[in-house]
Amino acid sequence: MNEIKHDGVVSRLLKDIPVPKMFRARQTFPREVISPEEIPGVVNRELGQEPFASLVKPGMQIAITAGSRGIRNVDIITRAVVDFVKSRGAEPFIVPAMGSHGGATAEGQLEILAGYNITPESMGCPIKSSMEVVELGVSERGRTVYLDKNAYEADGIIVSCRLKPHNAFRGPYESGPCKMMTVGLGKQAGASLVHADGMDVIAQNIPTMAKVVLEKANILFAIPCIENAYDETCRIEAIPAKDILTREPELLKYAFSNMPRLIVEEGDVLVVDKVGKNFSGTGVDPNITGTFSTPYATGGIRVQRTCFLNLSQESHGNALGCGLASAITKKIFRDMDVECMYPNCITSTVLASARIPCIVASDKEAIQLCIRTCNKIDQNQVRMVRIQNSLHIGEIMLSEAYYADVKAGKYPGVEALDQPAELEFDESGELLTLVKL
Repeated sequence: MNEIKHDGVVSRLLKDIPVPKMFRARQTFPREVISPEEIPGVVNRELGQEPFASLVKPGMQIAITAGSRGIRNVDIITRAVVDFVKSRGAEPFIVPAMGSHGGATAEGQLEILAGYNITPESMGCPIKSSMEVVELGVSERGRTVYLDKNAYEADGIIVSCRLKPHNAFRGPYESGPCKMMTVGLGKQAGASLVHADGMDVIAQNIPTMAKVVLEKANILFAIPCIENAYDETCRIEAIPAKDILTREPELLKYAFSNMPRLIVEEGDVLVVDKVGKNFSGTGVDPNITGTFSTPYATGGIRVQRTCFLNLSQESHGNALGCGLASAITKKIFRDMDVECMYPNCITSTVLASARIPCIVASDKEAIQLCIRTCNKIDQNQVRMVRIQNSLHIGEIMLSEAYYADVKAGKYPGVEALDQPAELEFDESGELLTLVKL
């Protein structure tokens, strides 16, 4: 590939495009929360009830799932489940339940968990990572259902996960226990079959395949967590295996009610400082950013152009989602590892997330390219929104074009924290101004 130059033709075409003054703003949402210190007690209270406590018997080998998403307090929640199992005299172990993530390798999945502080040492129990699966049966839609071999051979499985809206489809079952059982525990083989019919059918595949898992595997119960609009744990609820198919859709409605959003709802340009698999399966949560990879889900802010500036270290080179941006920096392109990215695309059959958008030399040029290519706008009055990432949008930045309306109260829940000022960049065009002081 030709070198991305700071002084090339692209740089010359963009150098005079004005970047708007911006101000910091606070977005306020409902904030029911369980503090990290409270989590072990909440887990123990949930699992100490019947019918959960009596299901975990002395000497049982119990598999506990851990996924690939950047869930707040996931290490604390997982350790609390492990400790409960130990308190019942059983022997817990953790199983990576993340489909094809981690480059579809056992080693890659261990690396992802370690990034979330889930290791044998921190959890106090073994982690059994393998891509080997067993065949459980066939769903009513004719799809073969697979399950992680280590989990299948355990005396019982506890499905620990997050429950939230999905980023590519809609249905009664999105991201939650049923997806964890079929996609996560299905490893690459199972995840591939869940996605094989396309994202317009996955909402049917997940529950029908989950029925097979519930019938043929030793699922004891699920214990999903739900997060509030500030990416904080707000609910942890244990669900008996027999009730998962009825309770999950009810909890999904609660999760939707706690979703954050960009309250201004529309603009010209969205700037995302950092993307990665620890924020969302597609780098950013399109329920926030509007960058959906399929036509089967909608929502998020409406803008003409979106740019991504940095890839998180926790993503281990998996830059999925960048294909949905208008522009990315050469930093992201440099950090991409297609061996980590493409297994997800091959498994999900969704290729849009892995396409390569326009690549520019710096943060400033990514922003300028987006502004320059917007249609029917006044470049001196561009409506630009900037976020740290799609999980943390309590404090954001808005361009000067929004300032008078924010001060006048046009956007309930949005408060200006300072006045519009020029963004600061270093000599190479890297953004220095922080979203949150």
